[in-house]
Amino acid sequence: MRYLLLVLISMCFAVKTNAQIYEVGVFAGGSNFIGDVGATNYISPNQPAFGAIFKWNRSPRHSYRASVIFSNLEGIDGKSDDPRRVQRGFSFDTSVMEVSAGMEFTFWEFDLHKSGIQGTPYLYTGITIANHDNYYFNQFGEYLSENTSSWAYGIPITLGYKTNIASHLVLAAEIGARYTFSDELDGSVPDGEFREQFSFGNTNSNDWYVFSGFTLTYTFGRRPCYCNF
Repeated sequence: MRYLLLVLISMCFAVKTNAQIYEVGVFAGGSNFIGDVGATNYISPNQPAFGAIFKWNRSPRHSYRASVIFSNLEGIDGKSDDPRRVQRGFSFDTSVMEVSAGMEFTFWEFDLHKSGIQGTPYLYTGITIANHDNYYFNQFGEYLSENTSSWAYGIPITLGYKTNIASHLVLAAEIGARYTFSDELDGSVPDGEFREQFSFGNTNSNDWYVFSGFTLTYTFGRRPCYCNF
């Protein structure tokens, strides 16, 4: 009897593991930067952003999630509300490729095996890593390349709302701020030999950037098996 019970439990977990529902789709929206150059508005997209997203829904309340997003980060002192930045007149524009992985939590159950329209707010967090080219500003305010690139690690803090718009399609709108462990994205702290000479700004405050936009995902997978003993 004990052996049979163990077999049944093992079978249930095996089916449950292989029968979750998955989502694969696209992200489209915009990006904005918050750092030592440019405006400091937290939600103000000024460059397009696009990418791909994958989710593994482990339950109606949480999902494992991964994404790759491409964008440019732009900062223009002339668009800042700070008169000191306006007078300084620096600007930068750098491309980034971000890879992110973590967990998404829904406020309410979001069971994609149920019929009818559903919707719920959600939170996403985890870890990000963004590749960017390295630049610096010289004594004349010129934005110059270091001819190197770096990876900036960060933590995503994303709030969104999602709903199913068809039997296999889920549409979501979200705003995701990224706090990075780097102060190099805007060139205010050079990565290499120019660090001591050309660093400026608040070196105790790291860079942020925000992705705001929409995801559209296609769902697939069988109904999970839930065994109660």
